[in-house]
Amino acid sequence: MGIRSTAGTALTALRADLAGDVFAPGDAGYDAARAVFNAAVDRRPAVIARCADAADVVRAVRFGRDLDLRIAVRGGGHAVAGTALGDGALVVDLRRMRGVSVRPGAATARVEGGATLRDLDRATRPYGLASSGGCAPGIGVGGFVLGGGTGRLDRAFGLAVDDLLGVELVTADAERVRAGADENPELFWALHGGGGNFGIATALTLRLHPLPEFSLALVVCRPDRGRDLVRAFREVIAAGPDAAGGAVLYTTGTPAPFLPKRLAGRLVCAALLTYAGGPAGLRRLAAPLLALPHEAEFAGAVPYADAPCLPAAPPGLRIHGSAECLSGLPDDLVDVFCARALTMPVPTGSRYVLVPRGGAGAAGPADRPVAHRHAPWLVHPFAMWAGPAGDERAAAWVQGARSDVRPWRTGAVCLTLIGDEGPERVRAGLGVGNTLRLAKVKRRHDPDNVFRFNHNIKPV
Repeated sequence: MGIRSTAGTALTALRADLAGDVFAPGDAGYDAARAVFNAAVDRRPAVIARCADAADVVRAVRFGRDLDLRIAVRGGGHAVAGTALGDGALVVDLRRMRGVSVRPGAATARVEGGATLRDLDRATRPYGLASSGGCAPGIGVGGFVLGGGTGRLDRAFGLAVDDLLGVELVTADAERVRAGADENPELFWALHGGGGNFGIATALTLRLHPLPEFSLALVVCRPDRGRDLVRAFREVIAAGPDAAGGAVLYTTGTPAPFLPKRLAGRLVCAALLTYAGGPAGLRRLAAPLLALPHEAEFAGAVPYADAPCLPAAPPGLRIHGSAECLSGLPDDLVDVFCARALTMPVPTGSRYVLVPRGGAGAAGPADRPVAHRHAPWLVHPFAMWAGPAGDERAAAWVQGARSDVRPWRTGAVCLTLIGDEGPERVRAGLGVGNTLRLAKVKRRHDPDNVFRFNHNIKPV
C-alpha cells in the first residue's frame, strides 16, 4: 500500500474513532476551522482534529505520529502568534474542551485545555473567587498559564502560573500523564513557563483567590495630555497597595456610553486603574487621575468576570505585537513613550500599553522559568490594521517602539506577548540559567521535538 493510500486509510479511521470532528482540505468547515483571530495568519494544515476529550487527543497524537506529521496545538484563545497552525501539519484543536469545575471549599478549579479566561471567570464568579487571569476574556487559559503570562491581578495575587497545582498532559508518545509537586516534579517545574513544549495540556488545576469585590476607574484624555496622565498613573501605582493594578495606554477611541462621540476614531490616552476591592477605596486611589483635565471617566464597582483590562480587539484585523520589560519608568522614558504613541496606526484597534508589575507577582518563586517576574514595568506595542498594505508600517512602528526603550529594558521578556522573534528572545523569556534544564526535560518527554509550534525549547 502506498504512502497516500496509508494516509487515506488512517484519516478514515481517525474520522471514525474521534468523538469530535475531523477536517481536511476540501471538507465543508475546513476553512472556518483553520481561521484564527489574526487575519495575517493564513496556513493550511493537512488535518484538523477538533477533540471532544482527552481520549480524542490521544487518538489524534497517535494518528500524527504514525504518519510522521508535525503537530500544532490550538487551545481556546486568540492564537495571535499563529503557532496554533502549521502548513501541512496536524492541528490538535481543543476548543470543544472548555469545561471548568470549581471546588469552592478548596478554592481550586479544574480547567480543560480549550477554556478561555471568560469561561474560567464566569465559573468562579458565583463563589466570590478568581484567578489571576490575563487582560482579555478571549485569552486561552492553557497557553496563558503555562507560558507564564502577565495579567490583571498579578500585583494582588501573583502570576497565574504560580497558582498551578497540577497538569494533565498527553505526551508526544500519546500517553496520558499527570504533573504536580509530587508527581513528575521536574516536568511540573518546566510547565511553569515552558508552555506547550512538553505535551498537550488537556486540563489544569489552579488555585483560586477570594475576590468579593472588584472595581476600576478609566480616565480618558486627549493625546497632548498623555504625559501628565502617564506620570500620574505611575505615582498612583507607586504609592498604592498591591491590590491596585491596570495599565496606561494610547489607543483609538471607541464608542462607549461614557465616551464623547467626538473621540471615536481618534487617538486618546487612557489610564485604567483596577482595584481588588470596593469602589470607595478605588476612588481614593484614583483621585489624582480624576483631578487631571480629561475628556471622559468611569469609576465604580464592576463584576470581575465582565471587566477586561484593555479594550477588546475586533476580529478580522492583521496583528503584530511585541513587548519589553523595563527597569523603571523615569520621566525621560515617559516622554519617549508618549512621542512614539503619536506615530501609531490610527484609527485601528492598535494600542501602546505600559503595565505596572511588582507586588505579589514579583514576590513569587524565583526558581521558575519566568524571567519577567521582577521587572517593575512592561511596555507592549500592539499593532492592528486592515489589509497587507499596512504590514510594513505596522512592523516598523512595533520595532521602533522596542528600540526606543533600549536604554531602560531589563533584557527579560514575557513570551505570551510576542510572536516568533528568534531563539535569543526565547532564552530571554525563560531565563538563560533555566534553558539547559528545560532542554533536558524536553529531551525526556519530547526527544523528537514533535511539539515545535511554540516558543520552542530544543531537546539536548
